[in-house]
Amino acid sequence: MRELDPKSRDLVERMLAGDRRALARLMTLIESRPPEIYAIMAEVSSHMRRVPRLGITGPPGAGKSTLIDRVIREWRGRGQTVGAVAVDPSSPFSGGAVLGDRVRMQEHALDEGVFIRSLGSRGAHGGLSRATMEMGCLLDAFGMDHVIIETVGVGQTELDIMGIADTTVVVLVPEGGDTIQTLKAGLMEIGDVFVINKADREGAPRLAAEVRSMLNLQPGNCGWSVPVLLTSAREGQGIVELVAAIEDHHSFCKANPAAEKFRSQYLKRWLAELILAELSLRVRDSESSRGEEIFKAVGEGELDPYSAAAKVLADPAFLRALLGLEPDRET
Repeated sequence: MRELDPKSRDLVERMLAGDRRALARLMTLIESRPPEIYAIMAEVSSHMRRVPRLGITGPPGAGKSTLIDRVIREWRGRGQTVGAVAVDPSSPFSGGAVLGDRVRMQEHALDEGVFIRSLGSRGAHGGLSRATMEMGCLLDAFGMDHVIIETVGVGQTELDIMGIADTTVVVLVPEGGDTIQTLKAGLMEIGDVFVINKADREGAPRLAAEVRSMLNLQPGNCGWSVPVLLTSAREGQGIVELVAAIEDHHSFCKANPAAEKFRSQYLKRWLAELILAELSLRVRDSESSRGEEIFKAVGEGELDPYSAAAKVLADPAFLRALLGLEPDRET
């Protein structure tokens, strides 16, 4: 692993001391995936307190951002600090988030006890940016009491959130005609708390009853009884009950190690992805002469990618040279 360079170390130390500008600069640096990202995150991880992470997911237009705004207000009223990561669609031009953090939740923009960051999904599957996990780690190490992650809102593909979040809240609205089909496609399995938002609209009680009925058909969730709540984020109704349900689930997970089993499996997959990502970068940036030859052969159509990959994997010395693990040796 690369050593932490002086500039990055200074940023990390200032962030740990409570410097919000250093936190923002570290987030920007991490999102750019620099070569020293592993050294930075290793240092950050050693200062994490493992605060609970709340995931908010659901179809577009369900009012997730307004609901988060209300949850933040409730926690701030208790004197607790909150960090939020809002994963937005990426701009096709800049690759950045289409919606800005201060536009999303303007009420808290100047609150020193709240830090909100928008991320572009950058084509990542599962409704999450590749940097989301690291952003949550930074907010944890910074000293926030709560970390909230809001997904991009792409329906049934938002399943990765349950690996990053300790508690996942699925937000639905009465007028969602395909809501139940969406739930059957996967969201039903990931929710620790279900919220029927915009509950003042027609059909909210009926949808809540349908969700409860479907939950009764699901296998047991380590003994946790999944609540289905009615809220109106715009009016501030049901927020106290929602926060209570979130905190009840946090307490439940602490008292039930079995509830952490799935997340442990996800973290194992996350480790594998980190290793594969690093290997991919090394292959891409390889200066191996043999690597250049095989890349050229594939690029010119002399060799298909699958045969090329099989050839590299079948030759350990070739693979080590390609990864920069030993001096390149011509054969």
